Amino acid sequence: MAKEKGRKLIAQNKKARHDYLIIDTYEAGLVLTGTEVKSLRQGRASLVDGFVQLDGHEAWLHNVHVPEYSQGTWTNHTARRKRKLLLHRAEIEKLESKSQETGHTIVPLAMYFKDGRAKVEIALAKGKKEYDKRQTLREKQDRRETDRAVSAARRRQKA
Repeated sequence: MAKEKGRKLIAQNKKARHDYLIIDTYEAGLVLTGTEVKSLRQGRASLVDGFVQLDGHEAWLHNVHVPEYSQGTWTNHTARRKRKLLLHRAEIEKLESKSQETGHTIVPLAMYFKDGRAKVEIALAKGKKEYDKRQTLREKQDRRETDRAVSAARRRQKA
């Protein structure tokens, strides 16, 4: 069997980018059981309610939903169990010190296979207020409108 190359996306947390201001991102490995890997290879996972908790110099991924493997037997995993993240000690210490600050949290952004290994992209984030979310949406709409106006002007010049 040939080794996998590249990055294959399994799940993405788009809501996190809307609800949080992303400060820094990290790539972490995951400690998984066999049926979890098989379920992930089918492209089934949800990061919506997920968060990372640091406990005794270890990082744990909570509330990530990996559904049970359909062909699994009594060895099947539970869907919402906590999973250990594999990070370097320096990264964990940095995350620990930064997450102690008020309003900071660690959220998963994406889960993917990189060269055949399951990885999760986590981010140190700060929660946005409601007016920040509205401001972000307004900026996005303004950017779209200017892009449309520029492309329309280019089309007029060509004609």
